[in-house]
Amino acid sequence: MNRDEKQAAVAEISGELEGSSAVFAIDYRGISVPQAAELRGKLREGDATFSVVKNRLAKRATEGTEAAAALDDHLVGPTALTFVRGDAVVAAKAIAEFAKANGVLAYKGGIMDGSALAPEQFDAIARLPGIDALRGQLVGLVSSPLGGVVRTLNGLLAGLARQLGQVAERGLVGDAVAEAPEGEANGGPEAGGEQPAVAEADADAETTSEDVADETPEGGAGDAGAEPGDEKED
Repeated sequence: MNRDEKQAAVAEISGELEGSSAVFAIDYRGISVPQAAELRGKLREGDATFSVVKNRLAKRATEGTEAAAALDDHLVGPTALTFVRGDAVVAAKAIAEFAKANGVLAYKGGIMDGSALAPEQFDAIARLPGIDALRGQLVGLVSSPLGGVVRTLNGLLAGLARQLGQVAERGLVGDAVAEAPEGEANGGPEAGGEQPAVAEADADAETTSEDVADETPEGGAGDAGAEPGDEKED
């Protein structure tokens, strides 16, 4: 590789670093050409690329950048850099699943959103669902309760309509009673009804008691001090 080619390689790596949200340093020992092509196809789903780099040129590209502290220590031995422009979770999952299925590839270290990404953090990210999967789950969570709420509201409204209909039918009778004058409803004098016989009997009873009291002579049977036999002597 001549000087111009080296400069072009450094410029290419620098451009990838600037445009990537995450960069993974991978030990690619043992991977075959067909396997590398398969992995690149999987990484494209997450808008990521897999590039074998020369460590010395990669260090020149990271010089003076935030990526230097996170990557330079891992730029030893056979190294491929995965530049992620899209979903980092999808890219990490593709690498982790490919390594498990083929027994090759090992994550060395990397950077994500400006911060160093340790191997244990990479493994945790690889176990997360991707953005598309999360969106699907969110849609399911939102639509399912809403569907239940709509069905429940429809049922409540239908039941309320039935009850209101029944109340309206019964209200026809109630309105007729409510509109009638109080006297007519109770059969009082306003309706031409007669006074109860009990009231007349009470009035007669009061008159009779007064008459008897007026006609009773002093010392008569109504006097509490009269002695039995006094009437015979008179």
